[in-house]
Amino acid sequence: MIIINSHTNEPYFNIATEEYIFHKFAEDILYLYVNSDSVVCGKHQNTMAEVDYLFAIKNNIPIIRRISGGGTVFHDLGNLNYCFIN
Repeated sequence: MIIINSHTNEPYFNIATEEYIFHKFAEDILYLYVNSDSVVCGKHQNTMAEVDYLFAIKNNIPIIRRISGGGTVFHDLGNLNYCFIN
């Protein structure tokens, strides 16, 4: 297994890296990262129902969709995110 620890808190970069790893690597990967304030939505989430857009825009909080399923979550510097790809 390969462990990749991101050294950036840029949410667009980290979510895009998850997708890149998924498509380009055949090995098992554990990807660890911490994002600055951001809202990350699952593949099938209705963002209009899940996200307070006015609050996000007013506070410069990016809204990002990931390729995997699951719910909508808020990321900040206080949580460690992980992605296991096999």
